[in-house]
Amino acid sequence: MKVLCVLSRYAYGLPERGENYDYIHFVPAFARLGHEVELFDSGDRSRHRDFAALNLALLAKVIAFQPDVVFCVLTHYEIWFEALDLIRNRSPALIVNWGTDDSWKFEQASRFFAGHVDLHVTTDPTAAAAAAARGQGNVFLSQWAASSATLAAPCPACDCRYDVSFVGSIYGARATWISALRASGVKVSCFGHGTERGVVSADEIPEIYRTSRISLNFSGSGQRNARGTGAHQIKARTFEVPGAGGFLLTEEAPELERYFGVDREIVTFASPEDLVIKTRYFLAHPELRDSIARAGHYRVRAAHTYEQRLAEILDRLRVVGDTRTAQPWLLSVEALADAVARHRSRAFVSFIRTALVVPFSLMFGRQRGPRAARRLLYELSWRLLGAATYQACGLPGRLFYRES
Repeated sequence: MKVLCVLSRYAYGLPERGENYDYIHFVPAFARLGHEVELFDSGDRSRHRDFAALNLALLAKVIAFQPDVVFCVLTHYEIWFEALDLIRNRSPALIVNWGTDDSWKFEQASRFFAGHVDLHVTTDPTAAAAAAARGQGNVFLSQWAASSATLAAPCPACDCRYDVSFVGSIYGARATWISALRASGVKVSCFGHGTERGVVSADEIPEIYRTSRISLNFSGSGQRNARGTGAHQIKARTFEVPGAGGFLLTEEAPELERYFGVDREIVTFASPEDLVIKTRYFLAHPELRDSIARAGHYRVRAAHTYEQRLAEILDRLRVVGDTRTAQPWLLSVEALADAVARHRSRAFVSFIRTALVVPFSLMFGRQRGPRAARRLLYELSWRLLGAATYQACGLPGRLFYRES
């Protein structure tokens, strides 16, 4: 099978932020399953002059490669609904979208994405239930996993290099919780954007997990869900740490017990005080720590690798394909011409951008100001205009390309 992965190679499209999680894990997993895989980098803004050029390039790539499956990780409005619809209606290719952060993102984006792909995969059970209530039968509940390439036998506590480690960006309450640990006398080594040790390569991360007596994970998304409360979700780190042979101490998340035996294969905490108590306890009881690390590793190896996840998704996609009317390869780049014209129409666009950017730049500076303006426009757009936000005519994409 030929699979075209449409996702960003680098985190936030920036090489200095390191390779993107989706690129690191999905592309090799498809290859290990025996599929022919190619990448369309949808995150690199330097490759194209605007989103119109990006979408035209995507159609050209699909036409040249003629994939059986287009596997997307859509972030917001970078791939137009018009382009997705053309691929589905003028080619036999099936489109699947992996939905990230649906604990808060389903309401603002993924519920619209689902109407323009053959299968939308979510890791959030609440989003799956909301989709079912809306009659969106093509939303499939899956979960994050671990790469089989990084599976390694657990390292005994006595041989570990770090007492406690955290790998990830610092946002939300994470800094506060880590500070509480350090204030209690626990040494915590942090790696990632915004931390004292900075970004580390993807190849280094599994060994950090494996050689840490305790690896931390936080379930907060840093965003608000549709109810206005802090969204919590199962993270990829939940599977990666035990898969790499580490001991996972993770913040509680909805339905975590579906995937692990809590206190047998992983350990959870519910508050900063609970985090301190359990961290100190397992540092003082290495034999129990080692037993839980081994059990968690065996569970990941048996049931939670990306090859297993993607095989399940492709099986579900085949069922979808059996019910869809087969389409011949009639796709052309020219078919997107009307959408390109709408996107590049300059009427009032420059005025609106200036009206937004100038006051925000005065408040936040010349670099942060345009990004803040884009964020405000996007938040207003999906709330007021809904699906139009993700079409060629959507104002956030027309006004803000580099900042998106």
